[in-house]
Amino acid sequence: MKRIFLLVATNFAVLLVLSITMQLLGVDRMLAEETGMNLFGLLLMAGILGFGGSFISLLISKWMAKRATGAQVIEVPSNMAERWLVDTVKRQAERAGIGMPEVAVYDSPEINAFATGWNRNNALVAVSTGLLQNMSQDEAEAVLGHEVSHVANGDMVTLTLIQGVLNTFVIFLSRVIGMIVDRAIFKVERGQGPAFFVTVIVAQIVLGILASIVVMWFSRRREFRADAGGATLAGRGKMIAALERLKANHEQPQLPAQISAFGISGGGGFTRLFMSHPPLDERIAALKSSDPSTSLRTGR
Repeated sequence: MKRIFLLVATNFAVLLVLSITMQLLGVDRMLAEETGMNLFGLLLMAGILGFGGSFISLLISKWMAKRATGAQVIEVPSNMAERWLVDTVKRQAERAGIGMPEVAVYDSPEINAFATGWNRNNALVAVSTGLLQNMSQDEAEAVLGHEVSHVANGDMVTLTLIQGVLNTFVIFLSRVIGMIVDRAIFKVERGQGPAFFVTVIVAQIVLGILASIVVMWFSRRREFRADAGGATLAGRGKMIAALERLKANHEQPQLPAQISAFGISGGGGFTRLFMSHPPLDERIAALKSSDPSTSLRTGR
């Protein structure tokens, strides 16, 4: 809760500072005189939309993940593999100090897993059939520890808040840019001309791409922490073996884009700036040189 409060407070503080700075520099007054724009109202609207969209996505994340992957929650284990999955997640969740997540399996030949959910005590951990078929129990245990660590560290909420901050600025700045272009270049004196709407769309696309770079940077950083958490819950050797197994796997993971940032393995088709996961070589090296004992946040 302290982490969430600090991030939300930081966002509102930044918005307040931006608003005051614009007023002191006369930008607010100039834009109001020239365009009739109410910057405070725009900031408020951008904040509501920016955070609203992020938190709605977070609240429906489990439902969306199940629909996107076809994951089937294990209500009652039907075989030894399912029983082992549930028991392992339960043991790791208790050690991490979180509520028991739902455990699910989805049909995919790729070696992958993911965790999602709106809070630490209401999460979903899912693994692919390819992971169960191609990893040893020790390796699979480490992957589950990695995903439970994501939940224990509050990564879903943290990334949602970061995305909300960035959404706010994308919405706000794109509309300011659109109004300036509309008035200064196309000389629209009243209302909003076509240039405003076109500029807003283009600006949102460009600023959204830049914002995604920031989100992916945070995502890559939390992967190292989740790897260390997996090492704490399952053992360093098991976590390293799991990452090396992923490295040896030539097939790329095919998680839907909405939840790929919460998987165990990252994509390789994009430049580093847009990768949600660091290269596996870096993750293995970091794990070998770090102390995992302090890298898992617990709720006890």
